[in-house]
Amino acid sequence: MPTRSFDLDPANTHTLPGGQRAHRDHLAQNQIIRSQFEHPRPGVWTVVGNGLSNQTFILAPEGVLAIDTGESIEEMRSALKQLRTVTQASIAAVLYTHFHYVEGTRAILDEGNHADPLPVYGHPRIATNKARASGEIGPAYSRGLVEQFALSLPDSGPDGNVNVGLGFWFRNPAHAPFTPGFLPVTHPLHGSGSIRIAGLHVDYAYAPSDADDSINYWFPAISTCVHNSVWPALFNVFPIRGEEYRDPRVLIPGIDQIIRWTPEFLVGAHGPALIGKEKVHAAVTRYRDAIQFLWDQTVRGINKGWTTDELATRIRLPDLYDQDYLTAERYGVAEHHIRQIHNGLRGWFDGEESHLFPLEPAERYLRLIEGFGGREKVRQQVTTALAAEDIRWAIELATWLARSPEADSIDRNLLARGLRVLAERTPAANIRSWALTRARMLDGTTDMRRYYQHRLSPRAIGDTPSADLIGNLRVLVDPLLIEGIDHHVAFHVDDGECGLHIRNSVAVPTEGQGATSRLHLSRETLIRLVSSKIRWTDAVSDGRLQIDGDLSLVDRIRNAFEIEGWRDPS
Repeated sequence: MPTRSFDLDPANTHTLPGGQRAHRDHLAQNQIIRSQFEHPRPGVWTVVGNGLSNQTFILAPEGVLAIDTGESIEEMRSALKQLRTVTQASIAAVLYTHFHYVEGTRAILDEGNHADPLPVYGHPRIATNKARASGEIGPAYSRGLVEQFALSLPDSGPDGNVNVGLGFWFRNPAHAPFTPGFLPVTHPLHGSGSIRIAGLHVDYAYAPSDADDSINYWFPAISTCVHNSVWPALFNVFPIRGEEYRDPRVLIPGIDQIIRWTPEFLVGAHGPALIGKEKVHAAVTRYRDAIQFLWDQTVRGINKGWTTDELATRIRLPDLYDQDYLTAERYGVAEHHIRQIHNGLRGWFDGEESHLFPLEPAERYLRLIEGFGGREKVRQQVTTALAAEDIRWAIELATWLARSPEADSIDRNLLARGLRVLAERTPAANIRSWALTRARMLDGTTDMRRYYQHRLSPRAIGDTPSADLIGNLRVLVDPLLIEGIDHHVAFHVDDGECGLHIRNSVAVPTEGQGATSRLHLSRETLIRLVSSKIRWTDAVSDGRLQIDGDLSLVDRIRNAFEIEGWRDPS
């Protein structure tokens, strides 16, 4: 059964005045996420299209509740400017739906028209989840954002950005330099409950969505729900940038709670509001049922012994889910969500025999190419497949060529060509952005090498406690270079002591007690060392880094870490 992941009809690919080539349904999302200052009911305003997320304001008896603050002070400042065209009431409190859009809060302090101190409501895991993005998985997280959200794509031309599904940009370029302004939660919300904020009764419910710190808010006096559960596109069980598993079984209860609240006004973290009890009920019910369909049919297929490839090609959302944008595949695609459900429920092994102990990839590609008659014959087959609109087969063949040890620019350009065709035919923003970003890397248009290295910027790690910063370094150690070492190194920094015990080819985070060697340095020096703004040897020579202990062994250890400023020139 065919999927909606991409369209084989080239007539449905259109060219914008700026030269961007994209599928008609991807272009249609521009109208859904267009910039507007919504006023769904008296006392409720939402800034849509200001960035990737909305900023919502609710007038309470004692001031305005600001819900989500965007990705920078500049973004929130823009939202506040629009708010001030309709009310001069002070900001009484901030409410976070989840950790993705919390960086604009300090704009409220800059405005000066706010409660003092400013209460901030949200889930207690928000600060922890923020830190995770710049920690152990920093390079993968950053690379995924670049690929999914078109951050390296041009503004015009065939590869130009059109939209990123939930918004026009990951960050609105008008808001540069994107100054972070997060304020931590002062009033943590656990589970579900009721509270009065600025004189207004608020019910809240823990509702994991694309983050495990999501909270939905219900204002019964104005029949309004503000949430992060129902998006202006089919929910992304799997984001192509890679994320922790978003279990539909955990997601659906939060949507069911919205249905039980029976709101007349449904205001999301993304996209336009839905208005009218019957319309909201029907739309939200269909949305949750689409997610259940993906779960139920994936489980059904697993029980039948279908492999992940078979699941992805045999399960298709029924046509009834095409009736509006809410369950359309304009962000991610169902066949990827199905694979993620399998992996989340059963792990990577899907029962296909060849997946149990596959050949090393480079060797496998060489054998496949040889078995198909050699490189030139495989290249010819890629070209033939593309001409025949056999996109999946063309990309698979081209991948063998581009990932084999003997790959050259011809092979990489062939794969890039196939990915560009895919990008023009998919209605899903995530897929278009990823395919174009990868195509531009393959053909040399965009240099992506820095996104494959763990490079920590002082700005990104400035708020990370030293113990966490040192602990995260364990994923940067080359095990071959510490083989046979058993040595405990302590770091004495301004904000406390921590350590790494090098043993058994791992670096184990410790509190530093009982260390054999001790390093003394300031917090500023630590930040500059970890981010390679200064070299280790220079910090030692000028006294910013002082070492007590086995200097030769400490030198062996620091050279084992994949941090440019720590390693001696080869």
